[in-house]
Amino acid sequence: MARIGEGGMGTVYLSRTRGGQPVALKVIRREYGQDHDFRRRFEQEVQAARRVQGYHIVPVVDHDTSGELPWLASAFIPGIPLHDALTQFGPLPPAAVFQLVGTTARALSAIHAAGVVHRDLKPSNILLGAGGPYVIDFGIARAADATQLTQSGGLIGTPQYMSPEHALGERVGPATDVFSLGLIAAVAATGRHPYGDGGAITIAAQIANTAHRPPQLASYDPALRSLLERCLTADPAERIGTEELAALCQELAGRGLSDFQGWLPAPLGAEIARREQVAQNPPPPTAPQMPAAPPAAPPAAPPTAPPTAPPAGPPTAPPTPVAGFGPAPAYDSRTYNLSPAPAPTATSAAPKRRRGARMAVIATVVVLAVAAGAGTAVWILGKDKDKDSKANGSKGSAGQASSSPSPSREQQAGGSSPTPSGSSGSSSQATANATYSKLFEGKALTLRAPAGGLDSTYVDLDAPKVDPTNYMDSDTADFSADNSQLTFTRPMGKASGTTPQECRAGAEQNPYTETLSAQSINKEKAIAEGDHLCMVTGDGNLAMWTITSVDRPADSDYLPNFSGTVTVWNIAN
Repeated sequence: MARIGEGGMGTVYLSRTRGGQPVALKVIRREYGQDHDFRRRFEQEVQAARRVQGYHIVPVVDHDTSGELPWLASAFIPGIPLHDALTQFGPLPPAAVFQLVGTTARALSAIHAAGVVHRDLKPSNILLGAGGPYVIDFGIARAADATQLTQSGGLIGTPQYMSPEHALGERVGPATDVFSLGLIAAVAATGRHPYGDGGAITIAAQIANTAHRPPQLASYDPALRSLLERCLTADPAERIGTEELAALCQELAGRGLSDFQGWLPAPLGAEIARREQVAQNPPPPTAPQMPAAPPAAPPAAPPTAPPTAPPAGPPTAPPTPVAGFGPAPAYDSRTYNLSPAPAPTATSAAPKRRRGARMAVIATVVVLAVAAGAGTAVWILGKDKDKDSKANGSKGSAGQASSSPSPSREQQAGGSSPTPSGSSGSSSQATANATYSKLFEGKALTLRAPAGGLDSTYVDLDAPKVDPTNYMDSDTADFSADNSQLTFTRPMGKASGTTPQECRAGAEQNPYTETLSAQSINKEKAIAEGDHLCMVTGDGNLAMWTITSVDRPADSDYLPNFSGTVTVWNIAN
């Protein structure tokens, strides 16, 4: 019925059971599904997760690991991730924080009783609903440990919310989740991380070194500080248990943990109510769509007729959603926009526009030496980066590719090339002889990083138009933005000047890689004020986006907001 999220392990769709219960259907990424070890571990983890039952836990209701693409289905709740709530509405009042932590501690008790450790508890894995908080994605992330992505020793998890033993690569247990919950409590109450405001790697290093340099908690409210001190001890055996933590939070909150009448500030409660209303009236179902697979060989001939999809009969009135789910992101992923999944479109042997693999994933290993007294502790993290960039050797100081990039995975498999006409060596003469006529100049275009539950924002430079609702046809978009990167359908590069000739040279001779990370943009200034970003669009025009301002966030892992103007030329060869 709708695409509601996309993260590091897969894409999440809103669907229904045969009985009409709304579910969140997560289809696992193809590169994971092709790994036998992952399938085996995924089966074990999901079976364990299906045994978990309890209040404020989003249950896994079904799964399959035998098909081409493994999947799992969880009950659906139209809540707002805690990370999004803090970003949009600021820290929570103390009573709400204690109720949040106490209820989550009860959910962890049920998870641990089933022999499952969450391992990746963080603000984006806690959903806030009218009926309280809900824990999602428990135990599933560990299945990725068996894949080729982490065989070199990396760890799955979010560095800022790891426990010391997790960051050091040691054995994890229920106390690991308690440490993560303590970090969440501090951030939810103040917006400040107990280990400072550095980058993910820096914070993880400080967490790993907790035994020698514990966090400074003096600035926190005394009641909250007493809770944090019992959660954030370096020795797992000394941390407070989940049942005791729940009792402590109920005492500090001054109300029953199950009393959620007006438990959140009014603006946040109103946003949750709005999402519930949207979920009760989702867009009508479209024809089924499976994630596209790279073609095994070039098609012999164009199809004589476009493929037909099964009819999607008239939808029945959707029931009120009863529970919830969210993605298992490589980074913090913002979802729940309930935008319709794009319907399949007819294809030809050489489609005019084709979006590349937007979220290809590899793991690079970062080794961080942490000073620990007289010795040294080594912390290793497997962090997602762009797969095609590494495979093709297209790496630069600012995330840019060389002027002659290697073929993409789809090109190697016989698929259509994403390179615009006139950008190959064989057509260099046509490029040199091209003439340009200006279609428009200086039209404003502002691109804001997705927030408030959106997973991607799409941009059509020919219009120009920005679509943050996900309704833009994927074949129309020239590039897209999620919270952690830009993804280019066609090569985009930085021009040395503003003439059409300089613009086209920038697009063809100095392009970025298929994806450009927020880290490259924020730390390495891969995109800055005054840059002229150029692309030959899918409509065959030459577009130049001149950046006038870059509003960089405090956390460099997230994409900035960009403002600028667009000029477009028609190309005649």
